[in-house]
Amino acid sequence: MIAAVLAVASPAEPWLPETPARLEWRIAWGDEFDGDRLDEAKWEVPEYKRRDAFWSKRAVVVRDGVLRILTFQDPDGSLFDACVRSKGRFEHTYGFYVARIRLHRSPGHWPAFWLYNDTQGRLGEGGANGAEIDIMEKPWIGDSYNMAIHWDGYGEHHRSAGRAASVPGLQQGWHDFALEWSPKAYAFYVDGREVWRTDAGSVCRVPLYVKLSDELQLDGWAGRLDRSRLPDFFEADFVRVYDLVDRATGRRVFQAHPDELPKR
Repeated sequence: MIAAVLAVASPAEPWLPETPARLEWRIAWGDEFDGDRLDEAKWEVPEYKRRDAFWSKRAVVVRDGVLRILTFQDPDGSLFDACVRSKGRFEHTYGFYVARIRLHRSPGHWPAFWLYNDTQGRLGEGGANGAEIDIMEKPWIGDSYNMAIHWDGYGEHHRSAGRAASVPGLQQGWHDFALEWSPKAYAFYVDGREVWRTDAGSVCRVPLYVKLSDELQLDGWAGRLDRSRLPDFFEADFVRVYDLVDRATGRRVFQAHPDELPKR
């Protein structure tokens, strides 16, 4: 049954924003999750305690073209979930970031697709010198999800802006969550529909890395965890990053930051 569920990913290409005739979106990086293990040239899996669970490699499964991030408990009651991130492998500025995701089923934990860099905590320039960009967080069971920008750390200087969006049937099937990041604004999309546009905090101009994660709190903003409904999981069919380029020359419209890591 699990194998059958994993195999039913949609073959359709993701929607891309319209461009002038002389420009096009060109793939810069991504993962289709082919094979039977995570590509460690593209991702790392950090292992440490995160909120009320442990991020663990045991919670990461790749099979039949799908990444599955599990939430489970051991017989002793210890709780586990996971994060995969492109830190130190692919860190990028601007572009179109999209992931096709099938969501979890039980409360108490939440999947997320986001961008981040440790420079998020620097003060003085708002989010321009580092930000957390939450393309999708799903703390609620139902048809709504959250997007957010965080900057200036997470302490007394922390600032943020956010928006919730409602999508009928969001809890069922596959959905494409996306961010268009330009020097002027962030535009957020779900299934090709723009749901939020903002320049809150000043648009980030430094490279960020890609993260897919699950986090767990026993009784937090995602509701009370029901251990009887574990294991649970969410899945990703692909993650892709596109650059906007000149069709004739291949040159990026928005220039690379000097600290960007090479494509892999």
